[in-house]
Amino acid sequence: MEKSTKKKKKTMLLLQQPPLVSTRFHSLYFLTHHHHHHHRFFQPPISAFSATTSASLPSPSPSSSSSYFSSWNGLDTNEEEDNEFSSEVHRRYDFSPLLKFLSRFGPVELALDSESESEASPESLNPVEFDLVESYRAVPAPYWHSLIKSLTSSTSSLGLAYAVVSWLQKHNLCFSYELLYSILIHALGRSEKLYEAFLLSQKQTLTPLTYNALIGACARNNDIEKALNLIAKMRQDGYQSDFVNYSLVIQSLTRSNKIDSVMLLRLYKEIERDKLELDVQLVNDIIMGFAKSGDPSKALQLLGMAQATGLSAKTATLVSIISALADSGRTLEAEALFEELRQSGIKPRTRAYNALLKGYVKTGPLKDAESMVSEMEKRGVSPDEHTYSLLIDAYVNAGRWESARIVLKEMEAGDVQPNSFVFSRLLAGFRDRGEWQKTFQVLKEMKSIGVKPDRQFYNVVIDTFGKFNCLDHAMTTFDRMLSEGIEPDRVTWNTLIDCHCKHGRHIVAEEMFEAMERRGCLPCATTYNIMINSYGDQERWDDMKRLLGKMKSQGILPNVVTHTTLVDVYGKSGRFNDAIECLEEMKSVGLKPSSTMYNALINAYAQRGLSEQAVNAFRVMTSDGLKPSLLALNSLINAFGEDRRDAEAFAVLQYMKENGVKPDVVTYTTLMKALIRVDKFQKVPVVYEEMIMSGCKPDRKARSMLRSALRYMKQTLRAS
Repeated sequence: MEKSTKKKKKTMLLLQQPPLVSTRFHSLYFLTHHHHHHHRFFQPPISAFSATTSASLPSPSPSSSSSYFSSWNGLDTNEEEDNEFSSEVHRRYDFSPLLKFLSRFGPVELALDSESESEASPESLNPVEFDLVESYRAVPAPYWHSLIKSLTSSTSSLGLAYAVVSWLQKHNLCFSYELLYSILIHALGRSEKLYEAFLLSQKQTLTPLTYNALIGACARNNDIEKALNLIAKMRQDGYQSDFVNYSLVIQSLTRSNKIDSVMLLRLYKEIERDKLELDVQLVNDIIMGFAKSGDPSKALQLLGMAQATGLSAKTATLVSIISALADSGRTLEAEALFEELRQSGIKPRTRAYNALLKGYVKTGPLKDAESMVSEMEKRGVSPDEHTYSLLIDAYVNAGRWESARIVLKEMEAGDVQPNSFVFSRLLAGFRDRGEWQKTFQVLKEMKSIGVKPDRQFYNVVIDTFGKFNCLDHAMTTFDRMLSEGIEPDRVTWNTLIDCHCKHGRHIVAEEMFEAMERRGCLPCATTYNIMINSYGDQERWDDMKRLLGKMKSQGILPNVVTHTTLVDVYGKSGRFNDAIECLEEMKSVGLKPSSTMYNALINAYAQRGLSEQAVNAFRVMTSDGLKPSLLALNSLINAFGEDRRDAEAFAVLQYMKENGVKPDVVTYTTLMKALIRVDKFQKVPVVYEEMIMSGCKPDRKARSMLRSALRYMKQTLRAS
């Protein structure tokens, strides 16, 4: 009888529970260094906790563990039940009494920054809570994990999920709290509640698992600086970061278009230093990162290394390399990789064709672009609006406006409705060719087929008029944009402010800046950089410093462009001490000076004939690890020329030849000017001839220098 009563009581407790969590949930701690979607190549060390869980539960296979973590990171929504559980474990618990108890005063809000209840075990409990504690004491940890995961799937129940975790800690009912906190942190990151994720992380000592969840939350919210700082702190705490963290960071950088080759190379060296064994996903992320950052050479090098070790590249990765090669004008290599993609048995889709088509538009003859589109159609690959916009670019570059119009008609016939983006590309092509007058034709064509301009199109129109000093047309376009109910964005305001500054209309630019703020569009770093340059050009130093202070007060830190602008305006005004101070301040905050900044400083010295100072700036530039650019070397030649030191000017030319820097027409013209300044007219024709022999086409200024030298030589001969 007693046995029957116990069995009955047990049956009442083991009611319907949340969906079963497979054994891969138990082994999450095994995955501290091996998260989702990654093929693992080595086994991590087993901690005391993982050893405990594995003693009582079946060990998961690597594939099942990897699959679970994919699910936990929101990448796989189909989690299968694991049939390795015994029949006893398959029984389900009913958590609704607990959830009702925790929600007895209404919906549970997530309040992490308030005073929370003590997590110490209480000395006494009310009968209801005591019964709950006793009824859930036998629940295995994986089921709590499953409950928390279920609750965190909805933003509205995050508060309740946290309340459950706090309740478990209060009564010592679960011993894998780091996993529970990791699930919560991940959910907060997914819900764009990064601040709350950090608050929650402070309630527990950070472990590899919670570190990983927090780094993932930062990466998914595109807060790369915090993610990288956490990886560094993780290393300081004696934990080795795993490759999933690097994957998430690189994916975030790529997604937000903030990636650059230097940053990616630094991350890659960190991975090598930590001796992390690369998996398929990380290799693909790194290769794609280098491609997206405009470094196809490094991407190709890593692709070769990956293929040599048996790791395969994804189609998207290969397409990104093709696109990067096309952007760099390396069309033959892009063609070869495209052919390799096709020969591997993969049928290239529209995106792959567009990547190669971009290369033909950039460098190849028009017939190559046309044949590429024909081949697409022949192979059953449908062109999209990007395909047509690239073909339109090709026709515009060739000056074939009528052919571009025919493409618009073909789009309509192919059920691809021309949209505002296509017309903005058409207009941008004319703008870049200097044919701004065709803007009106584009607008007319657009209107005739009933396409309504959007914000992006208006921004291109304003930029086109601004570049060619048609500021009245630019403002008319802006007014029309407002009248159609299209709210200007930062690009709109920055374009208007910048074009007025460049054409000397600083007062109007300042008015536009104020109007931007009044309409609730907050200035960004680019806006402030434009205005700082404007104040610098006007030598309004106090206003410039005030604006810098305002920029910092709004949480916008001066970037490399800001400091370069400051060095440039200070240098042009002869305020070299301020320029040097700005350079030093930049280094002190961890920003690396760019070649552009040193170019500005060297050029400023050169304009005033301060060759020694220019040489010193050049030396500092090389000591900072920056490769001297052609612009910097030309500025140095100019500095020596202005200082009547022609021998040193020619020494710079020799340095260029020895270091693989090809002189351009500016180099030779500046050298000729230096010779004329010291009355060495007879040497000018020799330099001019060398310029032609090197393949440089003389421009108007170069021919003018030669004529001046010949005229002086003729006068000298007559005088003698």
